[in-house]
Amino acid sequence: MGKSRLEAFSDGVIAILITIMVLEFKTPEGHAWTDATALSAKFCAYVLSFVFLGIYWNNHHHMFHVTKHVTGGILWANLHLLFWLSLVPFATAWMGETVVAPVPTALYGGILLMAGAAYTILARAIIASQGAHSALKAAIGIDRKGWASVVAYALAIPIALVAPWVSAAIYAAVALMWLVPDRRIEGHLHEIT
Repeated sequence: MGKSRLEAFSDGVIAILITIMVLEFKTPEGHAWTDATALSAKFCAYVLSFVFLGIYWNNHHHMFHVTKHVTGGILWANLHLLFWLSLVPFATAWMGETVVAPVPTALYGGILLMAGAAYTILARAIIASQGAHSALKAAIGIDRKGWASVVAYALAIPIALVAPWVSAAIYAAVALMWLVPDRRIEGHLHEIT
């Protein structure tokens, strides 16, 4: 089966998630800078989540660029990823409204952990469907960066319960690590063309 419907659906879902997050912002009551700065925690949470969703969208695009066809297993793995990403606006709003309180920050990390695991499952489903000479397998190798992200999230969740700002810094560090699009796939495409 072709991959265009899956890509279009995924693009639409991610666009809606970003829209939902920005709609959480309410206009400040007053007209002074101090009124706007009261939204700073919410804005920082939004920026972090926007970056994360952008990273997933970007890497999802790269991953499906080397995917030849889609199977039922890939469709379900993709929906699994979209499920976890769909919870990002909720966790973002809660973490921002509570100014990085322990439980909302831990929940945010839990959602990031599950999204990271779901992305790994999706990549493995694609690799399994493409066989031993999968272009995606050759491009991502053992995926050190992906596994490092999952480990960082797993460490940040319990830390959030005692030092939520440390966990927020860990989440930001993971985002910075992924901010540059995954060049492994692009590099592999240039090698085979």
